[in-house]
Amino acid sequence: TGQKGSSKKIKLTSAKTASWQTLSESSRHFLETVLDSVMLSILGQQNERKDAIQKHLNLLKERVLRVFKTLNVPPGKLGNLKNLLSLHMAEKTMLETNEESLVKLQEEITEAERSAERTEETIQQLQYKIQVLKDELEEDEKKARKVYQENGSGALHLPELPKRSLQAPILQEELVKTENQKGLLKDMNTIQQSADLKNMLTLIEKIYEKVDFL
Repeated sequence: TGQKGSSKKIKLTSAKTASWQTLSESSRHFLETVLDSVMLSILGQQNERKDAIQKHLNLLKERVLRVFKTLNVPPGKLGNLKNLLSLHMAEKTMLETNEESLVKLQEEITEAERSAERTEETIQQLQYKIQVLKDELEEDEKKARKVYQENGSGALHLPELPKRSLQAPILQEELVKTENQKGLLKDMNTIQQSADLKNMLTLIEKIYEKVDFL
């Protein structure tokens, strides 16, 4: 605020201090425990010259404890000091818990961001594969149209059969004329059971399916 702070001195009369008493042994022991806790906290924050700092703190502790032995204080209860320390420790514990929760939350956020990145990469890969399949399908359709060209009526431009195939005798007539009919039937049965003939029939079926589709 720009204004200098002012301190107010309180005068203590002998009447007010007449009832004061020295600290009890339990109070001095409690304050000594508080000093030890403060010293450990200070030493824990130091990285260098710990030995020298610890010696200095021990000297200060001895001086303070000597003062406590002869210090007169207003009558009060040790429970007030303990309550104050308990409140401080509770606040410290709450602060540490909040810090741990914050660290855990940050870790969860980081993991969520990584998961989102992995999901985005997966989506992009799937989109790329879908586009590749679409391109392949369009290319297959173009090839099919080229092979099975359609005219205005929807008929296919298939090559004409040779005249000799139309004039050829049927298989039954040729079979009657053959002297070795049993051998011919055996050869025909072998041909029907061959893998090459089956593959050719399968190919013909697929061609008919494509013709029906178009």
